[in-house]
Amino acid sequence: MVTRTTGPGLRERKKDQTRHALRETAAGLFAERGFLQTTVADIAAAANVSERTFFRYFDSKEALLLPDSAELFARIEEAFLARPAHEDPLRAACAALGDAASYFATSSLTALAHPLGEVREHARAGLSRQVADFEERLTELVRERIPPDLPDADLEAAVIANCALSAARAVLRTLRNRREAGLQVDPENLLPRAFDILLGIGDASR
Repeated sequence: MVTRTTGPGLRERKKDQTRHALRETAAGLFAERGFLQTTVADIAAAANVSERTFFRYFDSKEALLLPDSAELFARIEEAFLARPAHEDPLRAACAALGDAASYFATSSLTALAHPLGEVREHARAGLSRQVADFEERLTELVRERIPPDLPDADLEAAVIANCALSAARAVLRTLRNRREAGLQVDPENLLPRAFDILLGIGDASR
């Protein structure tokens, strides 16, 4: 007897594809037109779905400003665990975030790099909560790379995790400031540059 794939699996894959398409479409429109100038109708039309379908996946367009934290942070965690065991924890954390940068670029998180006036406060607050939650997990991962008998190992792990994530947040802030000033931006190279600066500070202090 041939075993057939059950329907729910296919339906879930289609739902994931639609959700991903809406996120990517929104990211492109937010980057092109700005958040306030983009409507739910615009997003639905560009993604070839109805507005009713849109609201099956997201409560509002503000919800699209928040990345799928579970998927995003899983990518970063996977990249961190794949780093060489002997690698310095700070370098490993920076490299893991850098490896996930391509996902940042294709998610609606890029909208947060636009001027603050275009982003609703509760969306920024939601992202801050997500980052705070992941900071705890990244701290745990870093702690596993630090010798347990090292004095203040818990503090060192927390500082490393906070610094790596702060560098990523600094990139978003810099992008917003440069756009507000009417300057050209190069988001692809800013994150590696931020990590180079951070690692340079660490090397200089030794």
